[in-house]
Amino acid sequence: MQKCDKCNTQFSWSEIFKSYIWIYTPIECRNCGTVHKITLLGRLTFVSYTIVPALVFFHFISPFENFALNFGIQLIILLVGSLFTPYVVRYKGIL
Repeated sequence: MQKCDKCNTQFSWSEIFKSYIWIYTPIECRNCGTVHKITLLGRLTFVSYTIVPALVFFHFISPFENFALNFGIQLIILLVGSLFTPYVVRYKGIL
């Protein structure tokens, strides 16, 4: 899990996840106030864990004839991928 670059305070899972919901908003350290923005590599990591697997399933693998079932499984893949991303996505402190 990501820590503050300045004081090594660990960000919570919910702080990082909420920053995705609002289009990658910066995270402010609750201890020292340092603002952290998601890196370009972090954005690519988020996309590779969420959107890419869902699209690959929907367009290439989709084993069911039912569109709604395929779409539902795609949403589950998207949700599961997004739940793991706070552990791997990196932020960088702004000085």
